[in-house]
Formats: sequence, C-alpha cells, structure tokens
Amino acid sequence: MLSAPRKKRYNLFMLDVRPSPIAGTWYEGNKETLARVVDNFLNNAQLPVLNGEVVAVIAPHAGHRYSGAVAGYAFAVVKELKPDLVAVISPFHNYSNYPLLTTAHDAYGTPLGRIEVDKSALAELSSHLDIPITPIFADKEHSLEIELPFLQRALMGDFKLLPIMIRAQEVDVARKLGLALAKVLKDKNALLVASTDLSHFYDQTTANMLDAEMLKRFESFDPESIFEAEHTGKAFACGHAAIATVLWASRELGANKVQILRHATSGDVTGDFTSVVGYGAGVVVKTKR
Repeated sequence: MLSAPRKKRYNLFMLDVRPSPIAGTWYEGNKETLARVVDNFLNNAQLPVLNGEVVAVIAPHAGHRYSGAVAGYAFAVVKELKPDLVAVISPFHNYSNYPLLTTAHDAYGTPLGRIEVDKSALAELSSHLDIPITPIFADKEHSLEIELPFLQRALMGDFKLLPIMIRAQEVDVARKLGLALAKVLKDKNALLVASTDLSHFYDQTTANMLDAEMLKRFESFDPESIFEAEHTGKAFACGHAAIATVLWASRELGANKVQILRHATSGDVTGDFTSVVGYGAGVVVKTKR
C-alpha cells in the first residue's frame, strides 16, 4: 500500500494537465528563474497597513515583464496564507458562444508545478447557477494562468483551484456568478482572485485619468458602477465582469472595503508613453470592528 505522501505524488502524476500556451513567453519558462522573478515582485511591494481579513485580491494579467511589479502588490497581501481553495475569476478574451467557461483538464501546470482543479467545487458552483459553466480543453486564455505563479510562490501549503473565465460580460451574469460563488465558498478556507487590466492603448495622461476613475469604482464597492463606467466610456477594464463578480461574492462573504494598493502602466516599464496599458492591484477585506 502506498504511503500518504507517495499516494499524493502518484495522483498528481496521473492528472490530465492543461498545456500552458504562455510559459516561456508571457512569463519565465525556467522554474528557478520564474521563482526568483516572482519572489522579487512580491518582496519589492511596499504595502500599507491593512486592517482586516483578506477575502479577495485584484491583480493585472499582462506579461510579468509589464504588470508583474503591480501584481506583486496584490499577492504580497496573501503571502504565507494557507487557503484550501483559490477561485480565480478572469475574462475570456477569445471568441466563444459560452457565457462562462472553465478548464476541462484536471490541473493547471506552470514551471513551478501543478495545481489541481477542484472538480467538486465546480460541480457545487454549477448547482447554484442557471447559467452553464462549459469545460474546454487546451484553452489559450492568459488572464487566468498568469496569476498562478504568484499564488504558487505567495501561498503556503497546497491549494486547489476553482477557475472561471467570463465571456458574457453582463451585469446579470456577473451578479449570479458572484452570489453563487459566495454560497460555495462561505464554509471553506478560500481566497478569491479577480484578474483584469485597465485602459488599453491611450497615452499616459489619458490612461492615468481613465484608470483613476475605474479604480475609484472598484473602491466604491459598487459592482454596477463598474459596468456603468465601462458602458459609458468613463473608464475601462477588460475584466470588468470578473471584478464585479468578485465584489458581489466578497460582499456576501462579509467583506466591506476595497483598497487600491498600486497603479502603473506599461509605459512606466518601457518608457513609451504614447500608447500604454494600465494595471491596478487591490485587496478586498473584512475590516475589524
């Protein structure tokens, strides 16, 4: 009979792992180099004092070269936490007829190792929704995977993944998904992650103005105001539905404050301020009373 540690390693070996389409391009493909780069991002984050329990984080999803320093602020908040389950909610940038998607594989793989998908949590989530969650094989979506190396380096212990990609970025879809997530996570030791970038391809001055407005909407803890900003052109976030979903879920889980930790643009990295992408990091907390 296999011992528990050997049985666990055997089970991991047998998992059907989603092939990564971005390791080695969007982020480092070498295990040691990736660990060092991500650790530097985490260690360089200068966090304010946070008064409360972390329920969720907001992180950007560009290549680590461009948004990694900002993402480091989001994930530095959760360093050494030990959740059993992490729900990562992201947009789905490619065409699909399906409103909500997840991986059909058993695990995600990065150079740092494998993260098992919690199929039972996915089934439970589906049971609370009247919107189908469609599993797909070998998806090319970067916005969910790009967060995984940060989670692997920041969190302590093993955790399972609840991955959801949103194609139908609609108010009703986000609200229903958020409320259903809260039902699944309320009795679990869990963390929520919302993946989004901000404005795309404006000059630096315009981007800073647009991003400041969207980040203000995040901090208002009013999910519907995020959609209003997006639909009226006052501000932009490619994962606006992912953010709204996580805010609805977090509110049901008792969180009452969103705090923005960092903002920057691709221009701050490249030195080209004529056409930039905005990045923001934030945390959602349940404050101490």
